[in-house]
Amino acid sequence: MKEIQIENKIIGKDRPTYFIADIAANHDGNIERAKELIYLCAEAGADAAKFQHFTADTIVSDQGFKSLVGDQSHQSKWKKSVFDVYQDASINEGWTSILKETCDKAGITFLTSPYSYELVDEVDDFLSAYKIGSGDITWLGIVEYIASKGKPVLLATGASTLEEVDIAMSTLLHRTDDIVLMQCNTNYTASLENFKYINLNVLKEYSRRYPNTILGLSDHTPGHATVLGAVTLGARVIEKHFTDYTTREGPDHKFSMDFNTWKEMVDRTRELEISLGLETKKVEDNELETVVLQRRAIRVKKDLMIGDSVSEEDLEFLRPCPKDALPPYELEKVIGKKLVENIKSGDYIKWISIK
Repeated sequence: MKEIQIENKIIGKDRPTYFIADIAANHDGNIERAKELIYLCAEAGADAAKFQHFTADTIVSDQGFKSLVGDQSHQSKWKKSVFDVYQDASINEGWTSILKETCDKAGITFLTSPYSYELVDEVDDFLSAYKIGSGDITWLGIVEYIASKGKPVLLATGASTLEEVDIAMSTLLHRTDDIVLMQCNTNYTASLENFKYINLNVLKEYSRRYPNTILGLSDHTPGHATVLGAVTLGARVIEKHFTDYTTREGPDHKFSMDFNTWKEMVDRTRELEISLGLETKKVEDNELETVVLQRRAIRVKKDLMIGDSVSEEDLEFLRPCPKDALPPYELEKVIGKKLVENIKSGDYIKWISIK
């Protein structure tokens, strides 16, 4: 089965789930705050801290959004123009090395999504893998350019058709098979109604179409129900937004997780991973006693003597069932047999008891 290595972590079907804390714009334009969030998410169990490298003019059209009528989604509640919000959320050119160094000190991986060709080149020396956001899945030029860097690529697929996913995957696969294909829903309103749009079962379709590709989930719903579902369905990379306080002012805080909810998500996922276990059904070591204590054995209702013929009326099925006792499904093999030893009322029948 396919495995991918990102720095010192190996990602694959039989490996621990890889958690990406998307800090995104939650640094609020402050490098010291960005550093604090890196250490905080590392303490909460993140494997990587992810940022977004863009300038407003490389990702949005000011005029385009000013002239747009409707279709604003969560952006309709922003107090500034879309262009100004993105400008405020952009990462200063000098931050990259600091963010990378801080991640190294925190013991986690530095990741980012660069939103222009120039920014891809700018961050390449600092990255061991790339994340392509859902909004760029149809920009095949940047998809191909990122793939050409020869590093693992995480592709989010929110607001996409299956055909668009296939086209983007085909573009990536011409360059690399070190891909994480991530189901995603790109509604950022934090509404509970969004759960019905997550469609975790899309992961099954991805698995059928790309059986040698690692799967993931990029998620923006509250809590971690979707995460547990995704991991159960085979996802091994999880990305969710991270902040310290979800009540802070800013475009990403509201639908982010904080330290406590993030740690809870990781802890419950680790329990789930252990619980998923193997596909082999067997009596486990911790069940050996209950095989005796909870199963029923064929027992006699009254004293029976050597030479007696066993009839169904003489028998009952009661717990416990010692290892040498006969289970109820052997009843037909017992009826009509003669006893070769005396059996007291309430005792069980053994194979050596009959002939």
